[in-house]
Amino acid sequence: MTQTDVDLEAVAAARARIREAHLRPAGERPASTARGLHHTALVSSDVERTVRFYQDLLGFPLTELIENRDYPGSSHFFFDIGHENLLAFFDFPGLDVGPYAEVLGGLHHVAISVDPARWEELVARLTEAGVEHVVHSGVSVYFTDPDGARIELIADPLGEMYGEQVL
Repeated sequence: MTQTDVDLEAVAAARARIREAHLRPAGERPASTARGLHHTALVSSDVERTVRFYQDLLGFPLTELIENRDYPGSSHFFFDIGHENLLAFFDFPGLDVGPYAEVLGGLHHVAISVDPARWEELVARLTEAGVEHVVHSGVSVYFTDPDGARIELIADPLGEMYGEQVL
């Protein structure tokens, strides 16, 4: 990905304008109409390889593996990522879905919160398994899954990011 010439001052001014117009202080925000993230669904080219990566390497237990109701022969499978949240996958045998691509409206990355002690262990597992990764700010590690989806494991508490409250 390459960045074209961007007027950073104009971008910062637009961000400030949007924040001023739409961001309410925590005590003044209405309750969300949502209960939480049920699942995020990604695409897998190989069900067993994906299970080995997410369950065996990262420690996210496989919770179910069923047929995709929308596409006969396709699997829909789920991993527990804590706090009653699921990371799900589809495979689409027989369809030419192509490799991961960052596009407008598409996935940039999935950030999964992990305990700081567990984060250190998972970074070591990624290293031991030869999975290329980049550590940022001492609390985030970015890597790609076997199909190219960008994943972040972040040791900050839920609702915080790099010392800032985001919830």
